[in-house]
Amino acid sequence: MPTLPVPTFTQVVFVLIAAFTVISGLGVVVARNLFHSALLLAATFFGVAGLYVMLEAEFLAVTQILIYVGAVATLITFAIMLTRGAMHGETNPLNRQWGKAALFAFLFLVGLLGYLGGIPWPAPFQAIQADEGLIARLGEQLVTRYMVSLEVMGLLLMVALVGAILLARDDKP
Repeated sequence: MPTLPVPTFTQVVFVLIAAFTVISGLGVVVARNLFHSALLLAATFFGVAGLYVMLEAEFLAVTQILIYVGAVATLITFAIMLTRGAMHGETNPLNRQWGKAALFAFLFLVGLLGYLGGIPWPAPFQAIQADEGLIARLGEQLVTRYMVSLEVMGLLLMVALVGAILLARDDKP
């Protein structure tokens, strides 16, 4: 009788992070409260960043956290908070077209899996040489050639955040 291979610790952690990501992504769709959906979206973004770490793509993980969790999820949360009524009310995630949407999603998944099954995947990658580091070159470009663009983008995000805080205050002068 053949024995099943025992999964390694890395495989178990990967499956746990993937399950967390899928469950929180499903929670985004089925949550009745819009604010809870935004919080679950941030959790989904964190899960994707964890998957990037497991795939040894640390730069993508940090970028995922900075851009999606730090900017996009925060912006969505502030937008919900500014519309005060949507923060406490419940929404109905199911409508008359949920069956059609589920059928379309299933057919899309089947088509995507069929397409991916027919792709001739390349051989495993080769190791990157010590002097070919992409992250080091990217960091060098960000602090030399694109420094002004990076600072302007940071200033723009800060002004938008301060403006959202001022708009959300309850005590108007």
